[in-house]
Amino acid sequence: MTSPLISVAELAAALGSDRPPVLLDVRWALGGPPGAEEYAAGHLPGAHYVDLDRELADPPGPAGRHPLPDPERLAAALRRAGVSAGRPVVAYDAGPALSAARAWWLLRWAGHRDVRVLDGGLAAWTAAGHPLGTDAPAPGDGDFKAEPGHLPTVDAAGAAELARTGLLLDARAGERYRGETEPIDPRAGHIPGAVSAPTTENLGPDGRFLPPAALAERFAALGLADPARTAVYCGSGVTAAHQLLALALAGHEGAALYPGSWSEWSADPANPVE
Repeated sequence: MTSPLISVAELAAALGSDRPPVLLDVRWALGGPPGAEEYAAGHLPGAHYVDLDRELADPPGPAGRHPLPDPERLAAALRRAGVSAGRPVVAYDAGPALSAARAWWLLRWAGHRDVRVLDGGLAAWTAAGHPLGTDAPAPGDGDFKAEPGHLPTVDAAGAAELARTGLLLDARAGERYRGETEPIDPRAGHIPGAVSAPTTENLGPDGRFLPPAALAERFAALGLADPARTAVYCGSGVTAAHQLLALALAGHEGAALYPGSWSEWSADPANPVE
């Protein structure tokens, strides 16, 4: 399996090759600042900005705050960014890969075979002394066509079943899992039977992912036995993709995403809360 990550040194070499990857700037933060403003102030040279809220998700609604995007709309946005089926793609964000992992997961889900995330993101790129640019490239002419379903998902019922019979990981911060605070969604707490697995614990102090062996140890301690009987959720399906990337790094392909996550679950009064 090709690693879902690419290092700064590897990316710099790839950009200087005769087959450079398409670069996607996916900077985003819940509550701002807008990623487009950060992109305009400086980005990896040649990178296209992709808006998570508008292009990597459908509008908020009963299915949660970040429902999976309509495949045709997703494909159109990616083609504008120059994404083609036969060209590698690298996604990055400000650093911890929370939003870049959403792009990675969506591209894999939609059928792209060669997509990776820049480990450490823009922070690691600049720390290595590489320059930023402010010129936005012209719209791309990619040929990517979305064929959704290449990665597994579960709905609310499926998440509840895995919490009982498999492993359901809650990727949110521990205080949100425990119900001590809930700054965004209708109710505090977690899906009954889910296991707390904060996404931040996939990273080292430098903002890069832990080595695969350390991640494998982490997920074993959380009770992972069968990736096909494992699903991940978070607040709205964004940071859960980060957990799925970490699982892939640890050699555990096949775990599912619950796209609606807590934003969908907690909005339905029929769903129990622990």
